[in-house]
Amino acid sequence: MKEKDVRILVVLGEGGHTVEMIRLVDLLGPKYSYAYMTVKEEQLSEKKIRIPGPIYRINRPQWKVEPRWKVALRYIRLTWQSFWILLRVRPHLILQSGPGLAVPVSLLGKLFRARVIYVENGARVTQPSLSGRIMYRFADVFFVQWPELQERAFPEAIYAGLLHG
Repeated sequence: MKEKDVRILVVLGEGGHTVEMIRLVDLLGPKYSYAYMTVKEEQLSEKKIRIPGPIYRINRPQWKVEPRWKVALRYIRLTWQSFWILLRVRPHLILQSGPGLAVPVSLLGKLFRARVIYVENGARVTQPSLSGRIMYRFADVFFVQWPELQERAFPEAIYAGLLHG
């Protein structure tokens, strides 16, 4: 398979999640075929994309303060939306840094035989995120950006330094 034939679905969160994924895509370069997934309510992420590819927008999985039943319903909708994106993109690889929306698409992606690369957010120095604790079991490759986090929470992770900066 040629490099340009490799389809990568990049899951953009907000803020630091997006910055890290855009930095990683820039490091990988234009030799792959990229598609991006982001929340509809957040347009800043897509403005930061420098290597083009189709952009798929999904509903935000949760707001900061909501009853759990509403969050559960939102995640059901998110899972359904993720399924349709996966059918369209047929990624070989899913690249993400831990926003909540990335967990359903990554787990579904495994059913589509996509490999999952998870990068724990750089803001997590000593305590893992909820997404990180879930994805540690399922990701094909799991990176941390701080050696302290590797020692405390993810001993099998790969420490490769900071993505931003």
